Amino acid sequence: MKILRFTVFCFFLVIITSSHTFAQENLQNNTKNPETDTIPVNELQEVIVNTTLRDSIQYLPEVKGVYVFAGKKTNIVIPNSTQANLAQNNVRQLFAKVPGVTTWDMDGAGTQLNIGSRGVDSHRSIEMNMRQNGYVTNSDIFGYPENHYTLPLEAVQEIQFVRGSAALQYGSQYGGMMNFIIKQGDSTKPIAVESIQTAGSNGFFNSYNAVGGTVGKINYYAYYDNRHGNGWRPSQAFDYQAYYANIEYRFNNNGSIALQFSRMNYVQQIAGGLTDAQFAQNPRQSLRNRNFFNPEINIPAIIFKYAFSPNTKLQVISNALFGQRNSVQYINTPNIPDTVNLQLGTYNPRQVDRDYYSSFSTEARLLHTYKIGKTTNSLAAGFRLSSEVTRRDQLGVGTTGSNFDLSLVAPYGTVLRFHTNNAAVFAENVFQITPKFSITPGFRYELIQSDYTGLISHATVPVAYNGNRSFPLFGTGLQYQLTKSTQLYGNISQEYRPYLYSQITPADRVDVIDPNLKDSKGYDISVGYRGNIKNILQFDVDVFRVFFGNRVGLITQKDANNNPYLLTTNIGNAVAKGVEAYGEVSLVALFNGNNKLKDVRLFNSLAYTHARYTSGELSANGTNINLTGNYVEHVPQWADRAGLTLLFKQFTTTLQFSYTDKSYNDALNTISSANGVTGIIPSYALWDWSMGYAFSKKYRITGGINNLLNLSYFSQRITFYPGPGILPADGRTFYVSFSVKM
Repeated sequence: MKILRFTVFCFFLVIITSSHTFAQENLQNNTKNPETDTIPVNELQEVIVNTTLRDSIQYLPEVKGVYVFAGKKTNIVIPNSTQANLAQNNVRQLFAKVPGVTTWDMDGAGTQLNIGSRGVDSHRSIEMNMRQNGYVTNSDIFGYPENHYTLPLEAVQEIQFVRGSAALQYGSQYGGMMNFIIKQGDSTKPIAVESIQTAGSNGFFNSYNAVGGTVGKINYYAYYDNRHGNGWRPSQAFDYQAYYANIEYRFNNNGSIALQFSRMNYVQQIAGGLTDAQFAQNPRQSLRNRNFFNPEINIPAIIFKYAFSPNTKLQVISNALFGQRNSVQYINTPNIPDTVNLQLGTYNPRQVDRDYYSSFSTEARLLHTYKIGKTTNSLAAGFRLSSEVTRRDQLGVGTTGSNFDLSLVAPYGTVLRFHTNNAAVFAENVFQITPKFSITPGFRYELIQSDYTGLISHATVPVAYNGNRSFPLFGTGLQYQLTKSTQLYGNISQEYRPYLYSQITPADRVDVIDPNLKDSKGYDISVGYRGNIKNILQFDVDVFRVFFGNRVGLITQKDANNNPYLLTTNIGNAVAKGVEAYGEVSLVALFNGNNKLKDVRLFNSLAYTHARYTSGELSANGTNINLTGNYVEHVPQWADRAGLTLLFKQFTTTLQFSYTDKSYNDALNTISSANGVTGIIPSYALWDWSMGYAFSKKYRITGGINNLLNLSYFSQRITFYPGPGILPADGRTFYVSFSVKM
C-alpha cells in the first residue's frame, strides 16, 4: 500500500509540474450510468467506476441499449456532476477530464459548441457526428455538416463520446460521435419542476426551466431556456432561446414510443475580427457593429423501442431537421473600417447570406444476444436512410442600416439547391472468446448520391453537379478484462468524410471541379488501458494514429491555351498520431481510506497530437506550394487540463488549469499577415475557478470565475464568418447560479 501511495503521488507530481513548466516555456517562446431505456437490457461487463471518485469520468459498457462499444475509446460525461459553467456551455470545463478534446473559445454566450479531437477542426464541430438522443443534429451531415443546433447543457443527463471507431455504427465523421442524452421525467411522481437562474458578467442572464413526471404509462419532460447578454466586447449582444418536449408512451413492459420536438434560435451581434496590431492594442475593441448571425433549427423525432425477448431488441428513430442559417454583415478584413461612404452619404450595403435546411432520416437498429458455449455474444445491425436538401442564397445586397435586417436591395448573386440521398447498412458482433477477452469485427456499406443546380457570378452562370459514390468500411475491436476494474482495449476502423458542397461549387466561371473528386477516406487506430485501482486512482491512457486520405483543396492548373485556373481536387494526405492520458487520484482515499463526505482529488488530462501533412500541394498566389511536413491546421500539438477539487459534505470547489499549444489556421502554415486573417494562433494557459453548495436536497448555489488571471488570448483566426481576422476570447468573467428542484 505504501508503494502504491508513493507511486501515485510521484506520478501526479511529475505530470502537473512538467505540464505547467512546459506551458510556461511555450508561452515565453511564443461506470456505468443507469440506463433510462425502459426495455430490459442484458449488458456485458464494463469498467467499474467507484462512487468514491465522485463526478469522475465514466466509460460506456461493451453493450448499451442497441449499441456496441466493446474495444472502443469511449467516455461518458455527466454535466451536472462536473464543476463546469453549464449556463454558458463552457466546453473546456465540461470536457476537462477527456484528453484530446479541442475547443474554440468564441465568446461567453455559449450559443455554439465548437468541438474537435484527434487532428480535426473544432469550428462548429464540423468534423464530428453530433447527435441528440441518438439522432443527427448537424445541419446537413453530408454537404454542410456544421452543427448550428446548440442545446442548453442544463438539460443534458449524459454525453456519450465515441472516438475513431464511431464510423462503423454512425457514419460520416473523423473526430468521433458525440451524443447528448436529454433528461427524462421523474419516474416516481406525476410532476417535478426544475429551475436554474444564472447571472454573470456583461449583463449575462440565463433562465432554464423544466417540468417532467410520470402519469400512468406516460413519461414526459419539457424545458424552456432563455439566455441573453451584452458580450465581453462591444457589439456582441445575443438573445438565445431553446425549447424541448418529450412524451413517451410505454404501452407494455416490452415497448415504448416517444414523440420529441426541439427548437433553438438566436440572434447574435458579431463584433468581427481584429488584426494582430489591433489585438495587441486592445483585444476588447470591436470594429463592426452592423453584423448579425441568426440560426433557427427545428427537430421533430419519433423513437420506437421494442424487446421481442430478453435477448432481442429493436430501436427505430425517425427524425427531421428544418431550419435556416442567416447572416447580414459588412464583410471585409479588419484593416478596412466600416465607415460612412462619402459618395453615398450612408454606410456601405451589407451582404446577406441565407441557408435553408430540410432533412429526413430513419435509423433502425437490432441487437441480439446469443450463446456460443458458455459465453454470451452480441450482434448489433441496422440501416440508415436519409434525404437532405440545402437551399443556399448568398451574396445578396442588403441594407445600409445597423440593425438586424435580412431584406435585400438587390438580388442574390449565388442561388443554389443541394440534394443528397444516403443509404447505409452496418453490423458489429461482439464475440466473447473467453469471459475476459472479446473480439468485435464490424462493417458498414455507404451509398451516397449528391447533386446540385443553380446560378453563380451575379446569378448569370448556371452550374450543376451530380456525383454517386458507394464504398465499404471495415473495422475490428479487441478488449481484455485484465482485472475486475481495469481493461485493455484496441480498435482499428476505416472512416470517411464526404466532400462538402462548398468544395464542389466553383467560385466563378473559370474555376473547375475535378470530375474524379473523391471523399476523404482514412482510418483510426487506438490502443489503450483504463480502469481504477483500489478506488484511489482512476486512469485512461491510449495511443492513436489517424490517417486522413484525399484531403480536398485548390491547386493551380493551366488550360490548353496556357491560361491558369483553380482546380478543386484531392490535394494530399495527412496523419495525426499521439497520446491521450487521463488520471485522477483521491488523496483522502490514498492516505485515509474511502470517505463519501469529504475528498481531495487531483486530476490531469493530457494530449499530445502530432498532426502533419504527409503529401500534397496547395495553391497560393498562383503557385502550388508543397505541404509535406506542414502542421495540419487548427491542431495544437499539446493540450493539457489539470485541476484540484475539494469536496466537504455539500460543498465542492475546483481550480482548473488549461494549456493549449500553438497552432496554424491554414495548411500553408502562414506565420502572420497584415490583415490578421492567417497566421499562428499562439499558445495560451488559463485558470478557472468554480464552486457549488447544496444546502438541501432541493436547493443549490454554484458560481465561478472564468479566465481567473484575465489573460488576453484568442483560439481562432478565421477567413470568413464571424470574422474575418482574429477572434478574441473573453477576459475575466464571473457567474452565479441558483437552482431549485421540487
